[in-house]
Amino acid sequence: MRALLVVGWVAGLLLWECKRALRPVVDDKWTRDRRNLAVAGLAAAVTQVLEVPVALAIAGRGAERRQGLLRILPLPPWAKPVAAILLLDYSLYGWHWLTHRVPFLWNFHRVHHLDREMDASTAVRFHFGEIALSVGYRAAQIRVIGVEPREYAAWQGFLMLCILFHHANIRLPLVWERRLAAVLVTPRLHGIHHSVVREEVNSNWSSGLTVWDRLHGTFRADWRAELPEDSPVLGVEGMRGDEDQTLRWALLLPFSR
Repeated sequence: MRALLVVGWVAGLLLWECKRALRPVVDDKWTRDRRNLAVAGLAAAVTQVLEVPVALAIAGRGAERRQGLLRILPLPPWAKPVAAILLLDYSLYGWHWLTHRVPFLWNFHRVHHLDREMDASTAVRFHFGEIALSVGYRAAQIRVIGVEPREYAAWQGFLMLCILFHHANIRLPLVWERRLAAVLVTPRLHGIHHSVVREEVNSNWSSGLTVWDRLHGTFRADWRAELPEDSPVLGVEGMRGDEDQTLRWALLLPFSR
């Protein structure tokens, strides 16, 4: 069911991107999508081989031993899955912050930002090395919070729907997006995070709920971006040339000088 939901969501977003784009499409979309999906394929393989087995093993062991924050807090049974998703979403904000602030991690994470255009395919464009490095952090998230396997799976589904949505090159009516941004990260908000401007890329680190950026003072909104000339310039500063967009460079960048 989760797979069908994600596939249907992707199909809807792709159709929306074709019908009502937020930003102009300059590069050949088919070439970009193939490149991004190739990067994503390696990341998905690492996720299945490393992250999922480790996450489920720790979640299962924690549930058996009743370990973690959620086993200590006096919450009713219905509230624990909600609290698990909220705490996972909040702690993911911390990981995202680290990938921008720690140079070693940024070397891998900037592969995601290297894309000089942004659409639904950018949502899954993560270097396999970043996924491998995140496994330890993910294990700590699950262990400390006390997440059960079903809660972990529910959060993964929620996260995938969110990142596909706010990376998508889709235009929502401005009044709708401003209201939605009170709760969820939207395409305009995340477009600011992918800007080449340092002050803008170091903002809007939330992946699901915008409350975490508001809580830490990193929330940034610019509702003027109704015209193409108002849109932020996307990518990594100094790496927006055609040679920086190749699949080979995306895979080798973290290991280069």
